[in-house]
Amino acid sequence: MGQLDEIYQKYSERVFKYLMILCRNSDLAEELTQETFYKAIQSIHRYNGSSKMSVWLCQIAKHTYYQYVDKQTKQPKMQEAPLVHSSEQLLITQEDKIELYRQIHNLKEPYKEILLLRLLGGLSFREISDVLGKTENWARVNFYRAKLKLKESYLI
Repeated sequence: MGQLDEIYQKYSERVFKYLMILCRNSDLAEELTQETFYKAIQSIHRYNGSSKMSVWLCQIAKHTYYQYVDKQTKQPKMQEAPLVHSSEQLLITQEDKIELYRQIHNLKEPYKEILLLRLLGGLSFREISDVLGKTENWARVNFYRAKLKLKESYLI
């Protein structure tokens, strides 16, 4: 059990930050981090060492997040009360951010994930390549392509 504690201590913060990039909710990210490590413990026998432990854990985290999203979309949504903002400028800025997130969400993979990791997560291209299991050059090229696709979607 000591080795599992070591793995958790070493990688839990990285997995949490990755999930924060995906869901932008600290409570949900914490819950999904716990679920990720639970799933990792259950399937540790499948880890063959062909990738870094952090990459393997982030892949489990990504699948855990997608399963959560699938469950949420299948459940009926509750009506939320509209928020009232005191400042007109804050409202405009918030609307711009929502539109940007909407445009990013409409991008296909891997562009969406690369943009979120780079812009919201602040990850370097090397870290992105580690998380996605690709080369650093691949991450750079696809980030550039993602920005072009994002610009195209704003022009439409």
